[in-house]
Amino acid sequence: MNYLAHILLSGDNLDRQVGGLLGDFVKGPLQGKYPNTVEEGIALHRKLDVYTDAQPEVQNLIRTFTPPWRRYAGIILDIAFDHILATHWQAYHSLSLEHFCQRFYQHLGTCQAWLPARAQHFNHRAAEIRWLQSYADNTLIPIMLNRVGERLRRPLPLGDAWPEIVDRHEEVEQVFSIVMARLLTHSQQLRSAAMAPTAVTVR
Repeated sequence: MNYLAHILLSGDNLDRQVGGLLGDFVKGPLQGKYPNTVEEGIALHRKLDVYTDAQPEVQNLIRTFTPPWRRYAGIILDIAFDHILATHWQAYHSLSLEHFCQRFYQHLGTCQAWLPARAQHFNHRAAEIRWLQSYADNTLIPIMLNRVGERLRRPLPLGDAWPEIVDRHEEVEQVFSIVMARLLTHSQQLRSAAMAPTAVTVR
């Protein structure tokens, strides 16, 4: 899952949504550098990535990619899943995609002072170019993939892999639907566990 899915799966708390985004920008142990709820969102992001990668449907789908792209199939699917989520948004949230994203951008802007550098770039550009909403535009996905490919250790045109998704769109949508249903339940369970008060042993 990519930015949009992680923000959605963070629940409706805006600080936790910021953490859901920052999971792609913050590495290493969480040691109180960010607000508590933001760090909850980062931790949730990491757990959901592990959970998603472990799903047999995802693993099976990755194995079907042709050899030149199989190594990068996880990255390609992350963005493909955000595309599917954006095009079926109303099935997953009561707010419109536009309203949801604008509310998130506005809150993210209040966090500017402590955002890591790459997240600051996202913050500066996202509302202007409608970054999250643009996942719904099929013609922009290859461009997004190419931008990711430029940041790889050995840059390559990841957008050239997009026809593999287009050719099997129904199969990819079916996997997304199955995995997203599990993620919604799992993320709710993880958020509830994070918010549960810690038991105190009385001696």
